[in-house]
Amino acid sequence: MTRPQSESIARSLFFTILGLTAFVYLLRGLSWLSFLPGGILWLLLLSAIASGIFYAIERTRRF
Repeated sequence: MTRPQSESIARSLFFTILGLTAFVYLLRGLSWLSFLPGGILWLLLLSAIASGIFYAIERTRRF
């Protein structure tokens, strides 16, 4: 059974945002991106949560 196109896009979007968030958090912890405001990190984290919810909804759709 093949996956729908929207589920594939949602999955790649979720993992891309999650990876970017983890990368920025790691670099900020190492003080390489210490100039970055905390609001940007919160925005990335909230967008990762939102895209994860969207991916979960797309995954449970039947049609």
